[in-house]
Amino acid sequence: MTLRFFPRLLSCVLLALATSLSQAADSGGATLRVGVLQFGTVNWGLDVMQAHNLAQKRGLNLKIVPLASGDASTVALQGGAVDVIVSDWIWVTRQRADGMAVTFAPYSNAVGSLMVKADSGVRSLADLKGKSIGISGGPYDKTWLLLRAYASKKLGMDLSNSVRPVYAAPPLLNELALSGQVDGALNVWHYDARLEAKGMRALIKLPEILAGLGVDKPMPLIGWVFREDWAKQNREAMERFLAASQEANSIMAKSDAEWERLKPLMHAEDNASFLALRNGYRLGIASCEYADSQATAASVFKILAETGGDKLVGKSRTLSEGTFWNGAPLPACPKN
Repeated sequence: MTLRFFPRLLSCVLLALATSLSQAADSGGATLRVGVLQFGTVNWGLDVMQAHNLAQKRGLNLKIVPLASGDASTVALQGGAVDVIVSDWIWVTRQRADGMAVTFAPYSNAVGSLMVKADSGVRSLADLKGKSIGISGGPYDKTWLLLRAYASKKLGMDLSNSVRPVYAAPPLLNELALSGQVDGALNVWHYDARLEAKGMRALIKLPEILAGLGVDKPMPLIGWVFREDWAKQNREAMERFLAASQEANSIMAKSDAEWERLKPLMHAEDNASFLALRNGYRLGIASCEYADSQATAASVFKILAETGGDKLVGKSRTLSEGTFWNGAPLPACPKN
């Protein structure tokens, strides 16, 4: 290389370094990789976070990693490809019992209900005896297991024998329910919202099921899940992320205009579906103080362990210590 090219090379290097430093500053500092299902409802909140720079203004750069399935999410977390995923605390407590120290911060109370056609004549759970119930989560779906426990306690009814379970993926289950090929449907909440928009109604909702089992407080089932060792090393980044997530939910709880902006992302079939999805999301926004949620989860886990056994909870019979992350307080529940 001749000396006459050196000043030009030096200028290029300095320009590249300056650009790199500028991009690092613009990116919000620390980077947090969030793995989410490509079409999951969590994307709505993340979109609000990004549209309002809620993470960036806290010095945090979000990298959204689209994933194809729930199994892909857990594999990505376990393999270190992402820092945070969305899952339930039941999976977390099972992993902790097996020696993998992951932990959970509440995100949503939104859960499915048992939906029936408005004109079906079904007015109580007992009316479904001898009929079919479609279940989207398979034989170890949490809401199905809790419904079985409720029916046993309140009605002396063994649902696994007195009704015909039909297992199907969420989109197919909605088709079966709307066409009358199943008499009741237990689906995830946003598919329930679409059924509601088509005129179906909830026969029984999870809060009523839990109350019948002696659990009378809200319970966030879905949350942000991350490795405990990572959280200890990146506590400030995690706390900033949770604060940004809560602010996004606050915007979504109050602003109808924000939902109008989100409408294309929601893929609602019509305005009734859009409103049902919006209202369902708002009802599910987690708002209870984490310690109360942990106590509630411990009670629910005991019921699930008794009903679902090893195939659901593995080695666990009680909620594993550390399942709920102690750095994730939420606004306190109202006092009764």
